[in-house]
Amino acid sequence: MVLAASVIAVDDGPAFLDVLRKVVAATPGMTIVAEASSGERAVELVAQMRPDLVVMDVRMPGIGGVGASRQIKAAHPATVVALISSCSAEDLPAETDGSQADAVICKRDLRPALLAGLLQQHR
Repeated sequence: MVLAASVIAVDDGPAFLDVLRKVVAATPGMTIVAEASSGERAVELVAQMRPDLVVMDVRMPGIGGVGASRQIKAAHPATVVALISSCSAEDLPAETDGSQADAVICKRDLRPALLAGLLQQHR
């Protein structure tokens, strides 16, 4: 079953945003509806657009992905939030604990099947 899903991509690195665009485009039914380069902007966009999924870098200037995740999940609990990092999830527990994110994903593991499975699991 193909899910229709809107996605907001958030990363302060243009190169990884490009990778994220390609992964989402390769995921059946998923479409990027907005992009941001900060957690603050991600929070604003989620309030405006009500996406199904936010894929967001953990470490960015300002409130970063962890702070943004907390705010997004508090205001929009049905929005699925996946934090991404160049580190493995095991290396980030202290940093990501309390983020309320639905998943912490290593950037190198990001694949269409992973995104689709994450969304199916949390819908």
